[in-house]
Order: sequence, then C-alpha cells, then structure tokens
Amino acid sequence: MRAFGQREEAAMHILLTGGTGLMGRSLCRRWAVEGHRLTVWSRSPERVPALCGASVRGVGRLEELDGETLDAVINLAGAPIAGRLWTRRRKAVLWSSRITLTEHLVNWLQTRLQRPRVLVSGSAVGWYGDGGERELREDMGPVGEDFASQLCGAWEDAARRAEELGMRVALLRSGMVLAPDGGFLQRLLPVFRLGLGGPLGDGRQWLSWVHIADQVALIDFLLHQEDARGPYNACAPQPVRNGEFARALGQALHRPARLPAPAFALRLGLGELAGLLLGGQRAVPARLCEAGFAFRFADLNTALADLLGDHRLKDAA
Repeated sequence: MRAFGQREEAAMHILLTGGTGLMGRSLCRRWAVEGHRLTVWSRSPERVPALCGASVRGVGRLEELDGETLDAVINLAGAPIAGRLWTRRRKAVLWSSRITLTEHLVNWLQTRLQRPRVLVSGSAVGWYGDGGERELREDMGPVGEDFASQLCGAWEDAARRAEELGMRVALLRSGMVLAPDGGFLQRLLPVFRLGLGGPLGDGRQWLSWVHIADQVALIDFLLHQEDARGPYNACAPQPVRNGEFARALGQALHRPARLPAPAFALRLGLGELAGLLLGGQRAVPARLCEAGFAFRFADLNTALADLLGDHRLKDAA
C-alpha cells in the first residue's frame, strides 16, 4: 500500500524468474495486492498459480510472451548455493541456473520490439569474496577470488548486457535472507531448538543478513526508482559476526547456542563449500541508504523477534 498522498503507480506487467522460490512468492503476494499483472517463467508453469497466487500466470517458454507488453523483469532464478556439496556437477548446475538462464533471458529480450524499461537481477554479497574485516561498499571491487565470487561476477555480467538494449539494470547483492518459512534460517531452527546450535568455526567471520520484509520492500523500491542502476548491497545496515548471530538466535528461541562446528570438521565434511560458511562479508547498504530507503529491521535482535514470535508460541503450547 502506498503512503497517503503518494501518487499511485500505474499497474505494470512484471515478469519474474525464480518466482516460485522464497523471494518470488513474497514479491508476487505484494504486487498482486497492488494490482500488477504477474507472469512467472518456470519449468513447471502449471504449479505457478498454486504457489504464487491464483492471479499469477506461469509460462514454460519466454516466447509465449511475444507480442505482449512487458514493463519490468525481476530475475531471481538460481539453484540454492549451499544446498549440496560443490561437486563438478553441482557447480555446473549452479552456473547454468544463474548465468546460462540470464543469458537466455537477455537474448530473448534482444529479439523483442517492445522491451521492458528495467531489469532487477539477483546477485549476492559473495561477489566480494571473503572480505575479512573490510567494510564492503558498492564502490569497491572484489577482495577475494573463490567460486561464489566468480559465480556472482559472471551473473552480474550477464545481466548488465541488458543495458545495451536501453534497459535500466539494478543488481541485488543480497545477504542471507531471514524468513520464518524458508531459506537458511528454516534449516537452522531444528538444530537450535534442540540446544545443539552454535557458531561456525571461530565465529568471527562477518554475516550480512536481511529480513525478508525489507528484501521485498527494497526490490520494490529499486523497481520504482528511475535512477536506480548498478549494484546495491541488499542487506541490513548492521552486519554481525557469525558467533553473534548464533547467540542471538539461541536467545530468541530460549535455547543455549554454545556448540561450535569446528572449522576442520566443516572442511572435512563439506570440502570447498566450507569456505562459504567460514568466510564472510561485512557488507553495508550504502547506496540504498543514500537513495533514501529505510529499513524496518536494522538490527538482528528485532528481526529475529519479529520472525520467530509465532515459533516461540508454538514451542510453548
């Protein structure tokens, strides 16, 4: 809902990739209420209305939209990066689901006579690599060189090609999205509820995070800001160390969180993927704040209290 006195935006036709995922579903709920026409490009288009809302259309081929006016594209597709070990086959899946898909999307946009004016495309703070103690802002280059950084770099490069088509391109360097019903937090909850949670390694690595409500709001903000282009750190303004995150989550659940996962054990069990968990980024949303975006959940304790209130009540029942 727009603030009182703010001019109503005209309804748009928005195409989403990754629309059936956690973020895509949340965006569809918001934009459907606002009266936008929504189309999700999916491998299972018949499932889209059930997952994203009855008014949301699913298409299996982009060519089904040829001849239709399209105002904006939100490109969030990508297989979960931490879901499985980084075998050669898994890396190929991660690459294809991001870079190859984005290349296909931009190639199709190039064939259109009518093109959307904006592409908001996914990326992650992993673009910077393991940043150590550095505070990472959007005007900095990458400070590390690992698979996640290479993946995000190629993903952004593929999306930027849409600028050659006269489109405005905004890039989302997201932190860990915190949501009660999906994502990494949902995977942590069973362990922490049992009192078996704790920091990863020494717990000193930085963690950039964002409440899902703020992630939805900032994507909507970038969609409507006509001068928003280039990379944006999509994360709360107060990153925390991994150990702080573990303590805060334990306190929110009224459980101890003192059992660390030793670095050597993570490297032994997860291989190269362990670097994603033992490294980190102290990213700050400098450009979003400069543009006037206001976070509802700037500190972690407030965010967890909002996200886990219902869970605590269920535990006590």
